[in-house]
Amino acid sequence: MTNDTNTTPAPGIDPTIFQLGGDLPVRRIGYGTMRLADGPGDPTGPEARIWSAPADRAAALALLRTAAEAGVTLFDTADAYALGAGEELLGEALRPYGDAVAVATKVGVVRPSPTEWVPLGHPAYLRQQAELSLRRLGTERIDLLYLHRLDENYPVAEQVGAVRRLQEEGKVRHIGLSEVTVAQLEEAESVAPIAAVQNLYNLATRGHEAVVEHTAGRGIAFVPFFPIAMGGHAGPDGPVARVAREIGATPSQTALAWLLHRAPHILPIPGTSSAAHLLENLGALDVTLTGEQFARLEEEG
Repeated sequence: MTNDTNTTPAPGIDPTIFQLGGDLPVRRIGYGTMRLADGPGDPTGPEARIWSAPADRAAALALLRTAAEAGVTLFDTADAYALGAGEELLGEALRPYGDAVAVATKVGVVRPSPTEWVPLGHPAYLRQQAELSLRRLGTERIDLLYLHRLDENYPVAEQVGAVRRLQEEGKVRHIGLSEVTVAQLEEAESVAPIAAVQNLYNLATRGHEAVVEHTAGRGIAFVPFFPIAMGGHAGPDGPVARVAREIGATPSQTALAWLLHRAPHILPIPGTSSAAHLLENLGALDVTLTGEQFARLEEEG
């Protein structure tokens, strides 16, 4: 099935901006900070441990500020990234930018070892972790707080309700969910307004099409993580490379442009430890795909 690719905005509407939660404007390419952890010699990619603070803290701070200066307004982290060190890094780096940037973080996963990511949805634990996130980020209110994973051992209503209580106390602006199905999302929506869903999704991994469609109809941001994990078709003679040559863009920019073209509520958050790659990724906002090119990528991807 070919998806509706008509993303032409109404007159006066900037297609590179999305109103998160209806009241928080962010650029449609954010920055995922998961890779700003560990050091030389540590595993990368899917095997990355995300266990230790970055070996070169000064370089990580500089990269985050480069992102802000380049126009990134949505930064994504989690309390589980380097056991809170990721939040501390982000809080320090973005302090000079104040309300010009928005920070999303996540609670609901514990890290008993470098290789374990274990959901924990006890409401008291979720509230405690949010309080710690506030301290580490150096803010009085978290712009977007995700439940990192739903814990099957606790009712969804209790987990979402804990974050809803934080929202009512003014400590959380908007609520998000990560790696959820449509059924889970609908159950959560019966408890609190959901502003964003962050699921694994890219040109080669499209198992969450139903969630993309549901969020589009509800005005909920869909935030794909690993947005440039393109698979075998990303080779030099693959469909992404062919379209990239046609439009004068890089393959990474082309993959991101496909996401942006897929629907106007999609906000990719590519991560990188390279300033050059960061700027390359942001360049996808200026890439235009024809309907034929979009369909070809979708069919061959």
